[in-house]
Amino acid sequence: MSMLFLILSSICSADLTPGDHTRSLESGGRTRQYLIHIPPQYDGQEETPVVLVFHGGAMNARAIQLHTGMNKKSDEAGFIAVYPDGTGWLKKMLTWNGGNCCGYAMRNKVDDVAFVNALLDDLAKVVKVDARRVYATGISNGAILSYLLASELSNRIAAIAPVAGPMGTASCSPKRPVPVIHFHGTNDTFAPYEGRQGKGLTLTIFYSVEHSTNNWVKANGCTGEPKTEELEDQHEDGTKIIRKVWGNGKQGSEVVLITIVGGGHTWPGIQPRVKYLGISTKEISANDMMWEFFKKHPMPE
Repeated sequence: MSMLFLILSSICSADLTPGDHTRSLESGGRTRQYLIHIPPQYDGQEETPVVLVFHGGAMNARAIQLHTGMNKKSDEAGFIAVYPDGTGWLKKMLTWNGGNCCGYAMRNKVDDVAFVNALLDDLAKVVKVDARRVYATGISNGAILSYLLASELSNRIAAIAPVAGPMGTASCSPKRPVPVIHFHGTNDTFAPYEGRQGKGLTLTIFYSVEHSTNNWVKANGCTGEPKTEELEDQHEDGTKIIRKVWGNGKQGSEVVLITIVGGGHTWPGIQPRVKYLGISTKEISANDMMWEFFKKHPMPE
């Protein structure tokens, strides 16, 4: 009997192999689920970076996996991509509680920060995680959650890359500086760049992009005026890219704003499946840019 127990324990604690996997855990009285994509070069021997990718409102993990193309970047770069599921009445229409947004998760006061904390503990049981290189990104409601995680889980999240979603809180209070690269289109009607009520079903009144960057410039202790540049226009797609960088932050942190002039509620470099979200720029790849940013910003030792 004891031999059987040892065999089962060994199987349960074994590293996952390259490919896609689904995990479940209990958090806040709910059974929560997340998807894991492990790149082909992962051999279970070395600690590996992790990128958490949070879906938007009325989506789920499988949808954002397809929407972002992050599996391809995972395979190229060698990080583990993790796609958590939010909560909701319908399995394909889930949300996150990021503060002032959104839907079911916010109304029911779901503690998604606790869920992500538990997820990271669970993930470490089945893969070798580099705890200094755990990053978060997401679109819309998922971007809002990534901001909240940077504030409340700064001991575990090394840097974030919100896409088309601002902070969902009036302020932030990280225990350590967290580098931020934020992507946002000026023609986003679902989470408007300048802040106001968006077109979504939740009727959320969003904070502005400026509110987000100002809070994190202050929290990270960045100094001086931002360095601003317009990137070279290489495609005639109706967009242009303006990059602002606030540097000189504490512990080497910085805040970067990628403004997509003419861009919609979309993931830069990936064409949306529906036209009503607006234009997705071809000028940059959010996946490439955020991964280069993440590589620069591991958790300080």
